[in-house]
Amino acid sequence: MTREYETTHPWLRFSVDLNNISPEFWMLLGEVRSKCEHIRGVPLRTETAQRLHNVFLAKGVLATTAIEGNTLSLEQVQDHLEGKLRLPPSKAYLQTEIDNILKLTNTIFAELKNTPEGRLLSPDVIKLYNRQVLERLPLDEDVIAGEIRKHNVGVGRYRGSPAEDCDYLLKRLCDWINSDAFNKPEYGIALDVIKAVLAHLYLAWIHPFGDGNGRTARIVEFHILAAAGVPTPACHLLSNHYNETRTEYYRQLDQASRSGGDIRAFLRYTVQGFVDQLKEQLDYIRVEQWDVTWRNFVHENFRPHATQTAKRQRDLVLDLSRTKSSEWVRRVDIAELTPRLAAAYANKTAKTLVRDINALQQMGLVKTRSGKVRAYRELILAFLPESVSTEESGEDNEGTSAA
Repeated sequence: MTREYETTHPWLRFSVDLNNISPEFWMLLGEVRSKCEHIRGVPLRTETAQRLHNVFLAKGVLATTAIEGNTLSLEQVQDHLEGKLRLPPSKAYLQTEIDNILKLTNTIFAELKNTPEGRLLSPDVIKLYNRQVLERLPLDEDVIAGEIRKHNVGVGRYRGSPAEDCDYLLKRLCDWINSDAFNKPEYGIALDVIKAVLAHLYLAWIHPFGDGNGRTARIVEFHILAAAGVPTPACHLLSNHYNETRTEYYRQLDQASRSGGDIRAFLRYTVQGFVDQLKEQLDYIRVEQWDVTWRNFVHENFRPHATQTAKRQRDLVLDLSRTKSSEWVRRVDIAELTPRLAAAYANKTAKTLVRDINALQQMGLVKTRSGKVRAYRELILAFLPESVSTEESGEDNEGTSAA
């Protein structure tokens, strides 16, 4: 029996030839695997881990709705996650879109963590996801959330697959992504990333629902990445990549179908973006790790000294460390930098502050310049393994004392 989609969408072959993908692509996938394992294996302070989760959750949840036109800013989404956002009734649906994605991603992760048999995707699961992303949202009268569309649709120049074939195609897709073609443990998460991207791409091609297809495709992508063991902050990164490169995202989707189903460019675009996003996330983690190491180093330097002077000097360098790494603080502003320093220097003369700064400079913990001071946090980089590099960190001292 010949189906209509075989004429209109012949590129829906449910197969992929990975032999013709460039070595550079496999190198990128290797980077994805390595960086995900790094993120998953790094212990963080409780507040740091929570902040990392919240920051990238906000970005990912916003991204998957912003692509579809949600106009909330990242700051507004972060406020909403903290229960601070108040919108007028005319914009309440924007919050609802965010809530739907947030609730669904949290539910998916919890179910995958507690119910291993729930890891397989099925047409019913994908229909459920569509119903949940559209929950409590205004819809066109011919759209029923979670049900296969009964009419043909188009997105720009692209036409979705014939409505009469959508149920069949959705089942074919689930059979394919659950098949042994993607069950090769020796590949680790590398093959799961390919599977996630292809599931996303095929759902965009099939376009089985009357609304919410893009959000559903990205939720399915999240599901596959989470099931593969990608750490939760990283599971949202592809949605963020698509949002930040929205024009290219739509161009790549369009080109993938117009090329007759050649998915190599779309895979390369997606995985390169994943690597770039993972690098940004690792930079965030690295800064937090350096901060922990630096603070431990400061405490170790003062551990033998239990005097009030030593405690005040330790607090001074730690509070200076709260500013940006390269930020200089005027000496006259130091006493107002934090409540702790304000209390410590409230009954002290200016000479006491100068002596404290000079003592810290002699210990190598601060740098001074023209009546300004900053924590010398880059000192901690000396403890990194040696390597040949043309890059230098830090700034030279200007002046030999704080006086």
